[in-house]
Amino acid sequence: MAAAGRTTADPPDHQGCAISSVRLGLPAQRGEPRADLRDRHEDGQRLHHLVWRLGQGVRVCSSAVLGGGIGPRAWILNAQVPGGYPRLDPDRHLAEIAAAEGLTGPGAGLMTAADVAAYTTARDGGVTATVTAGLGVRGWAAAPEDDRAPSFRPGTVNIVVTLPAALSDAALVNAVATATEAKVQALLDAGLDCSGTPTDAVCVAAPEPGPDGGEPFAGPRSTWGARIARAVHSAVLAGARPAA
Repeated sequence: MAAAGRTTADPPDHQGCAISSVRLGLPAQRGEPRADLRDRHEDGQRLHHLVWRLGQGVRVCSSAVLGGGIGPRAWILNAQVPGGYPRLDPDRHLAEIAAAEGLTGPGAGLMTAADVAAYTTARDGGVTATVTAGLGVRGWAAAPEDDRAPSFRPGTVNIVVTLPAALSDAALVNAVATATEAKVQALLDAGLDCSGTPTDAVCVAAPEPGPDGGEPFAGPRSTWGARIARAVHSAVLAGARPAA
């Protein structure tokens, strides 16, 4: 879920999210941030979330509800919530889950009503894209103005991209745009008449640049942008096909 979240991504004290571990969800490649599929119980429901422990020297560009924007991030969290989500403080809820996981320092948190355990992943030339695809409420970004809000159904396409190459500020923003373009292409290739859902979010994680400022481009015809596009397209296509 994308929103203008907290100005700080540091988690508060743990406030009662019971979490038990599930085996590693994504096989890690050497030097690649590892994503763990985790399990928790809240209000009598069993829910899942994915956690990336990025460590030091990584920055993220994202539209995440918690810790969005560009800056150093030590972790990323993609958490499943129930359909008809009742809370009005999703940023704090994500921070509570992060605290229960023992995550410290600044991080980025995404939220979805989709089944996180049904994530899809794809790799291309060192880029890894991980996607949770909930397409119950979908449509086109440019839609006629309409005061009627759609009835809630599970939605949100969340995309997390990790890559080993440092990107400049402009390239990080370009990488988010490239991932979004590839998402739309995949949805169309899956036979869906839409550009996404109203709450889609993207996170791109890359090493902090050194004195050279990092790679200057991440558009779809650049080296790293092309890899991002192919990985995101494959992961979104795999996740979207059941909804087609």
